Amino acid sequence: MAEKMTKAMWFEEIKAVVEASDYERKDEAVEFIDKQLELIASKAEKARERAAKTKAEGDELREAVRAVLTDEFQTIDDIVAQVAEEGVTKAKVTARLTQLVKAEMAEKDQIKADDGRKVMAYRLVAEV
Repeated sequence: MAEKMTKAMWFEEIKAVVEASDYERKDEAVEFIDKQLELIASKAEKARERAAKTKAEGDELREAVRAVLTDEFQTIDDIVAQVAEEGVTKAKVTARLTQLVKAEMAEKDQIKADDGRKVMAYRLVAEV
């Protein structure tokens, strides 16, 4: 299967066709295409910067969640209450706990809450 053509690739193809043609406004068309290619490159660079910033923030939150964990099982609500950072939501904490479990730094188990419900609880993995 052929490689998927990106917007930048299409503009490069169009630019080659226009340059090879005898179109009377060729210079204007090529200038327009070059400007579009610059905009695409700029947008991609900003997206990379945002992704790097988001990843760094995620790492900080993951470490904050890990610091709260002990060798005793704790529910997500308990962990959220202990993480004292602005903008922390239950969903964000759950995502970081899942990352920690996948990295085998934490483990989860279903426990019975005080009100009889079964809830997920997390704790640090005992280091050997």
